Amino acid sequence: MALLPQLSSPVTLGDQAYAAIREAIITGALKRGEKVTERGLAESLSISATPVREALRRLEQDRLVERTGPRSVRIAQFGKEELREFTMMEDALRALAARLAAEKSTAAQRREMSDCLDEADELRGRLRDETSGTDTERDLVLRIQGLMRHFHTLVDEASGNATLVQMLRTVDAFGSQERRDFLLSEVRGERSKVVDERYRQHRVIYEAIAAGNGERAEELMRSHSHVSNVSRIATRFPS
Repeated sequence: MALLPQLSSPVTLGDQAYAAIREAIITGALKRGEKVTERGLAESLSISATPVREALRRLEQDRLVERTGPRSVRIAQFGKEELREFTMMEDALRALAARLAAEKSTAAQRREMSDCLDEADELRGRLRDETSGTDTERDLVLRIQGLMRHFHTLVDEASGNATLVQMLRTVDAFGSQERRDFLLSEVRGERSKVVDERYRQHRVIYEAIAAGNGERAEELMRSHSHVSNVSRIATRFPS
C-alpha cells in the first residue's frame, strides 16, 4: 500500500470554525433565518475567510445553512412537516441508543450519567427558591437543560455505535434551538413542575440503563422523546 502524506495537525482551522458555527446554531446564538457573511463570521472568530468558507460548505451539506449569495448564507429554517419528520427520526434513534446503552455501557459511563443527573438535581433545588421571571431563573433553567442535553450525549456515546452517534448528532442539530425556546416558554407558567417532570423522566431512563434493562430503557426513551417533540412542534406551529 502506498504511503499517504502525514497531516500536520489533527484539527484544522476549518474544523474549529465548523464546530464553533455549528454550536452557535445549536445554542441559538445564530438564529434561524438569520443572514450571515463569510467576512462577518471570520471577524467574529478572529480568523481568515478561507476556513470559514470551508466550514460553511460542510454546514450546507448538513442542511444547517442555506446559500444566499457568493459570500453569504442564511441559517436554515424548517417547516412543520419537515421538523415533524426530523423528530420522528430522533425518537427512533434515541430509543435505540438507550437500549444499546443498557446492554453495553460501562460502570464508568453509568457513573458519569448519574453524576450529570445529580448536578441537575442540585440546580433544581436552587430553582425552587428562585423568584419567578428573574434572569437567575432563566440561567438555572438553561443550565439544567444543558445537563439534560449532556445526559443524552452520554447515553448516545454509551451505545458504543459510532454510526448511530453521528446520526443522532446530525438530527439533534435540527431542533435544538426550538427545544430550548420551548422549555423556556413552558417554564414561564409552571417552572418547577416542568423541570421536575423532565428531570424525573431522565432519572427513570438512567435507572433502566443502570439495571441493564434494554427493553425498558428503549420504551422510556421513545416516550420521553416523542412527548417532548410533539409538544414543542405544537407550540411552534399552533393550529
